[in-house]
Amino acid sequence: MRRKRRPVFVLHDHRKPQPHFDLRLEEDGVLKSWAVPKGMPPDSRSDRLAVAVADHDLGHATYTDATKSIADSGWWELEDRNEKRFVFVLHGRAGPRRYALIDTGSDWLLHLTKAQP
Repeated sequence: MRRKRRPVFVLHDHRKPQPHFDLRLEEDGVLKSWAVPKGMPPDSRSDRLAVAVADHDLGHATYTDATKSIADSGWWELEDRNEKRFVFVLHGRAGPRRYALIDTGSDWLLHLTKAQP
């Protein structure tokens, strides 16, 4: 029996043009990507702006350079999705964390959910 491969995620710490993080989730053969200017939310009361950016190829999941390092990586799982939001769990180095990305119509909000796995 063959085990299904889990989709990857990577959180890049990007220092240029301005310091920010890039959240990348593997879906449909590419890395769906959001720039998160103020970093991942530290708690459920602190939503963060997440600006959708162009998809990246899967090779970018391990990419680093002088201005971009990997802050976290692992695999992710989708828990719920509708037209305006999706809830997912990142399984990274520090353990699982549940987030929601909420479409505001112009950008996205990244929310750390109160209920954690």
